[in-house]
Amino acid sequence: MHCSWKLAATLMMLVPGSAWAQLALERGIPTAAVLSRYGLEVAWTGQAVLNPQRDKLEHIALDEELVYLQGTNGVITAFESESGHQIWAVRLGAFDGPTFPAVSNEDLVTVVAGTYMYGLQKRTGEILWKLRLSGAPSTGPTVDDTQVYVGTLDGSVYAYNLKKIRELYLEQRLGEWSYQSVTWRFQAAREISSPPLVTDESLNFGSLDGSMYSITKDRRVLRYQFETDAPIVAGMALLGETQFFASEDLTFYAINPANGQVYWEFVTGLPIRKAPIALGSTVYINPDRGGFYALDVADGRQRWYKPRQQDFVGLVNNLVVTRDFDHNLVLVDNSTGNVAGRIPAAYYEMHAINDRSDRVILATTRGQAMVIRAANRSFPIYHRYPERRPILPEFAPEEPEQPATAEDKPAEEPGQEANQ
Repeated sequence: MHCSWKLAATLMMLVPGSAWAQLALERGIPTAAVLSRYGLEVAWTGQAVLNPQRDKLEHIALDEELVYLQGTNGVITAFESESGHQIWAVRLGAFDGPTFPAVSNEDLVTVVAGTYMYGLQKRTGEILWKLRLSGAPSTGPTVDDTQVYVGTLDGSVYAYNLKKIRELYLEQRLGEWSYQSVTWRFQAAREISSPPLVTDESLNFGSLDGSMYSITKDRRVLRYQFETDAPIVAGMALLGETQFFASEDLTFYAINPANGQVYWEFVTGLPIRKAPIALGSTVYINPDRGGFYALDVADGRQRWYKPRQQDFVGLVNNLVVTRDFDHNLVLVDNSTGNVAGRIPAAYYEMHAINDRSDRVILATTRGQAMVIRAANRSFPIYHRYPERRPILPEFAPEEPEQPATAEDKPAEEPGQEANQ
């Protein structure tokens, strides 16, 4: 499990192909032969900037353009999501300091490390600003086009104005006057436990006090407070006009994010401590030690249930990619729930939860990454935001040349026939 990639490459040259394939399978490394059975292939592999002897990979984050690998050494390494080309690596915060997964908008990557929040230029990794937070963070940041939001241990949610942060930073006044960048602060009864969720008109977030709060993004006005019978500890999901979240009261809720109206409830009998994934007409949930459910978005009806699977990894070719307790990749037909196959992948202990595109992103704690895609599909399918897919040029098919006809021949010059 701990052989380096250089050693692996050496073994590939020394060991016959069939023997190497068997060795890879035993180690839990997906091989080209196994992937091809299910119409898959390796898109690229990469290595995060860290010392494998000391550091470990801590977070995998992504958007449609980049994949971010964050190590315990404080370094975040950014790769182009399709080519795997490493475009920058930046160290933020201290070694072994607490961090949260990176989030991004079109131009900015924000990272909370320790008691600071950093803003990086998305395509270059340049640090645009560094802000000391107003409280000890309990959630990662959520960013939109104008503000960034962070929950804290004392039950506060802060909204910071991105433009004001940048202005103060350029004026070298952000350290002393950081309070001027705070648009508003909202206070709940207990720790904020889920990253704030941005909707069209509001900011919704959960607390250990058992309530889900909805407030206006611009003026901190409470729109409603949805009370449950136990703390809310997992992240939330939004799909169209439906918001999904779970409570420790063993209930999974689907509500209208604008007014808190309950569309349906699903009782699992076990706590849900991981954020749901909502794509298309299906929402996927993974209760603790309770298997993997696929529910109908419209009415909460159970479409299928796999008791031995856990964690949503991706959706490729109508196959839901999950993991079993041995860290194999399990391919489940999204329509029927039938298991289409298993791919050994125990070598890669970590994975991204990719609801953005049809790429499967795996990694080891030593920072080695592998991205798998549908075979011969150079351009990804975007799940959550299909409108962000680049518009590809369309070319008219070339028409075969037709033999010249009498009408196509040039007219003879007057008198030409007489001269022949």
